[in-house]
Amino acid sequence: MVMNQDIKNSINKYMKNGSFQVKVVPNSSKEELIEENGLLKMYLKAVPDKEKANKELIKYFKKELGLRVEIKLGAHSREKVLRILE
Repeated sequence: MVMNQDIKNSINKYMKNGSFQVKVVPNSSKEELIEENGLLKMYLKAVPDKEKANKELIKYFKKELGLRVEIKLGAHSREKVLRILE
């Protein structure tokens, strides 16, 4: 398992055509992005209601990792594809 400080460096190995997949676990007791079993997994405190979890996901990437992202696929799913914006 790789913790947040190493995630930014390892995101590149998950990139394909400027996008990467992440599994979201909403309504969690913590807010953290980890690498687990070869996948990126994002724990969010927000509930999956009225786009709250999606907004928190995008905010996390910008604030903690300095990356602007958008949800390319999976806006209403726990399996999401995020695209990095320039």
